[in-house]
Amino acid sequence: MNKQPSDLDDFFSISRGELEEKIKTTISDKKIIETLKDGKKLRPLLANLIFKVCTMGKEKPHQYQKALEGGVSIELAHTASLIHDDIIDKDKERRGKSSFHVKEGIANAILTGHKMLSLGFNIALSHGKEVAKLYVESWNDIVNGEIDEVDFNKKNIKNRQKISTKSQIFEAYKKIIDLKTAALFSSSCKAGAMEADMSGEILNVFAEYGREIGLAYQLADDLVDLVQGEMIDSVILPLLNKMENKTVIRSLTERSVRKKFAKHSSEIKQIFINEITKHIQKAEKLSTLDIIPNSLYKDLLRDAPTSIINKMLREINVSI
Repeated sequence: MNKQPSDLDDFFSISRGELEEKIKTTISDKKIIETLKDGKKLRPLLANLIFKVCTMGKEKPHQYQKALEGGVSIELAHTASLIHDDIIDKDKERRGKSSFHVKEGIANAILTGHKMLSLGFNIALSHGKEVAKLYVESWNDIVNGEIDEVDFNKKNIKNRQKISTKSQIFEAYKKIIDLKTAALFSSSCKAGAMEADMSGEILNVFAEYGREIGLAYQLADDLVDLVQGEMIDSVILPLLNKMENKTVIRSLTERSVRKKFAKHSSEIKQIFINEITKHIQKAEKLSTLDIIPNSLYKDLLRDAPTSIINKMLREINVSI
C-alpha cells in the first residue's frame, strides 16, 4: 500500500486488491484460487488494518508482503469453514453461486476444505510458532462452535429445562456464534498485530476488538436472513417458544414458523438490534484506548465497526 487511504472504504478497496494478488502468487491450486475469488474477505482486511494501526503505516515493503501472506492463511481457513458449513446445513448456494459440494461432490468438498486448512497452517507456521498456535486454536474454536450448533439444532437447546427466559436463550445462541464466527474475527485481529511484532496487552485489546465485531457481524447477518424470510431454527424456535410460553417446539412446518415469526417479528428484531449496538459500542471503545498509537489508521479502526455492520443492515433498511 503505497498511498494513504482517504477513508475506510478506500483502505478496504486497496487492501482487497493487494490481498487478491497475494493469493495468486501464494497458492498454486487453481481450484482453490477460484474458490477464494469471491466473498468480502473481511477477516484478512481487518487483520491488515490492525497491522497498519500498529506500524502507523511505516512498515517496510517486505513486512507488508508478509502481513498480506498472513491474510491469505486467514482467508483459507475461513473459506474452508464455509465449504464444510454448507455441507452440514445442506445449503445449495453460496455467494450467489452453487455451493462447492454441489459442483464438486461432498467427498471432494470435504477433502478440498482439509487441503485449504493445511495450506493455511503451513503459512501460519512459516510466520512463527505463536502464529501457528493461534491458527490451530482458532480452528478448534470454529469446529466446537459447529458441533454446538448441530447439538443446538438437534435438541433445541442443551439442558433446555434450565433455560427459561428469552435472554438465556439468546445467551446460549451467542455462545455458539462466539466460537463459530467471532473467534476467527478475534484471532485475525490479533494475528495482524503479531505480524507487526506487537506483544503484551495490546494483543488482548485487538483480540477483544475483533471478537466484538465478530459477534455484531453474525448477529447482523442472521437478522438480515430473518427479515428476508430465512428461518434460523436454532434461534427462532426457542425464542418463539418462550414468547408464547409453550413447551419446546419439536416440529413445525415452515409455514407455521413464518406465521409465528410474523407475530413476534418486531420484538425479535429489536432484541437483535440492541445486541448488535452493544457489541459495536464495545469495539469502538476499545479502538480509542491510549495503548493504541495515534495515526490515520487508528481513526479508521474506530470507524470500522459501525461501517461494516451498517453495510450489512442496509439490505433491510436498518442503521445502527
